[in-house]
Amino acid sequence: MVVAITGGIGSGKSSVVKEFQKFANVATYIADVEAKRIMTTSPVVREKLINAFGPQSFSDGHLNRQFLADLVFNDPKKLAQINSIVHPEVFKDLRVFVSQHKDKLVLYESALVFETGSAELFDVVILVSAPEKVRIQRVVQRDGASEKQVLERIHKQWSEERKKLQSHYLISNIDFKDTIVKINKIHNILTEKP
Repeated sequence: MVVAITGGIGSGKSSVVKEFQKFANVATYIADVEAKRIMTTSPVVREKLINAFGPQSFSDGHLNRQFLADLVFNDPKKLAQINSIVHPEVFKDLRVFVSQHKDKLVLYESALVFETGSAELFDVVILVSAPEKVRIQRVVQRDGASEKQVLERIHKQWSEERKKLQSHYLISNIDFKDTIVKINKIHNILTEKP
């Protein structure tokens, strides 16, 4: 079974995934980490990025993350273009990962499960949710970003209400003790033998 764990910035997806990782029968695929690896190591992706955005996409043979981040920050078309290059390769890589972990519950963590139109690729989608005020506070503390910057990032993602409509499970991540209880319940349901 392949399960997507998603949620807006600052919702606590990574904390939820870390808690799930305590179960021996769980394998995790962190989309952001793997996308960065693929962007750095895949000759196919490298060539497509250079063709789309120029040779400055790489500096001294390394992915120029700052250049690409600056390029897409306020340009949804360029962001969609990068995503159209990287996401298909991530999903190919995920299929290999799943085939290597057939005996495990595979968790795929990504903030953009719905935004990329990939929700239907998963058996189950779990939405991690938290009030906007809490999310802003978490990201300000974690990233050192301003409240304005965090709000801009939040508003570029789908609303939680919209995501809730398409999710199988909701984990409200405010009090982590309650979150752990919910994680245990969901894990038990997902790994229950018929």
